[in-house]
Formats: sequence, structure tokens, C-alpha cells
Amino acid sequence: MILQAHMIATQLIEPLHILLAEDDIDDYFFFSKALKEIDIHKKVTRVSDGEELMKYLFENVQNLPHVLFLDLSMPRKTGIECLAEIETHKATINIPVIVLTTSFTQSEHVEHNLKGILLDMGAEKFIRKSGDFNQYKESIHIELMKVHQKRISLTN
Repeated sequence: MILQAHMIATQLIEPLHILLAEDDIDDYFFFSKALKEIDIHKKVTRVSDGEELMKYLFENVQNLPHVLFLDLSMPRKTGIECLAEIETHKATINIPVIVLTTSFTQSEHVEHNLKGILLDMGAEKFIRKSGDFNQYKESIHIELMKVHQKRISLTN
């Protein structure tokens, strides 16, 4: 009964609009492959640098994404710069931002500190792009389900 209600609710609302800000084509492919294996009604838009991301958001304030997956290491404007800008504008502050990065090889201490800074800046979650595809996919799936459940609860 609960599963049936969930399926009906899923069909009644528009697809989950996912915005991916990712400049690396291999990382985009990896993310896309994970999404294909996640059973959720979705629409994906990709931008490939920070300036393109901010332009997209401000040109689409009436149709913002339900969630943003944000790469930290992008050209023209970094993910950190974008996150700061997103969190200071009334139109974009409520977009859940999930930070994606591969940039930590120095130490766990540095990674831990950066995670704290990103969460303090307004990121919802921090996902490390690891070599373990199943772990990466599961992390994305968990975050998408949180956003999806929030949308369903708002429609009830």
C-alpha cells in the first residue's frame, strides 16, 4: 500500500530536475551512468563551468532545478565561488547543493576541514568522486531520494 502510494505520488509530480555543474567529460559520464541506474523520474541539465552555472540559474529563476550537483574544480568560476553566490541570492538560496569533488589526496584533516566549510556555506552534502562506482551511485541515490521525499511531502 505504501509503495503504491509512493508510485502514484511519483507519477503525479513533474520529473526531478537535476542540474549538474561539471566540466570534466569523464566525470559527467560517470555521473550519468550512475543516474541511469537510479530508478527515479528525472530530467538532467548540465553546465560545464561556473559562469555558465550562474547564468543558467539567474536566467531560469522561475524554473530552478530541484537539486544542484556542483563540482568544486571548474573553470571561469570555482564551485566554492558559485556556492557563495547561490547562498547569498534570495532566488537560489533554497536549492539543495550537493558538492562533488575528487580534489583531496593530501590528508583527511584537510578534507574534513573543507567539508565543514562547505556545509557552513550552505551545501547540503559533500560527495567524493571515488573509484568505487557502487558507493558513488549509492551516495547520489540517497541525496536524490531526500530531495524527492521532500517534494512529495510538499505536495501532500
